[in-house]
Amino acid sequence: MSSTEAPISINLKTAGGTQITLRAETPDDFTALTAGIFQIVEAVGEVETAVRDSAPANTATPPNPQVAAIAAQFNATVVQPDTHVAPTSGQRMCPHGAMTRIHGLTGKFGPYKGHFCPAPQGAPNKCTTQYIKQNQPDWNTFQADQTKA
Repeated sequence: MSSTEAPISINLKTAGGTQITLRAETPDDFTALTAGIFQIVEAVGEVETAVRDSAPANTATPPNPQVAAIAAQFNATVVQPDTHVAPTSGQRMCPHGAMTRIHGLTGKFGPYKGHFCPAPQGAPNKCTTQYIKQNQPDWNTFQADQTKA
């Protein structure tokens, strides 16, 4: 099965909870991307501070043009999380909203459990599935939203 995502990626999460993903095809491309990561993190931090300090609850905040300009330099997309979705106990969030907890009974390597991005199948910015391994404590306490045979 082929993937449309670049083979090298790194996920960062700011103190404010914004997820930043950098992807590259080669190590040299990745090195070039990481040179500007501090600018991106600083700009995102400024946006988070501005939103936290000035926006009333449940109010949409317009995108910061400085963040958009920096993202454009790296051919990146700025994704705003869905702030209207509140996670339930044990649920994880991604930039697209609350992740779906799925327990599959017959996966490629046997039974599986994981948190799946709610973005549509095949979406170019769909987040990577966060699988729970059988030797992790979360395996025994995992509460699935769906079970697949």
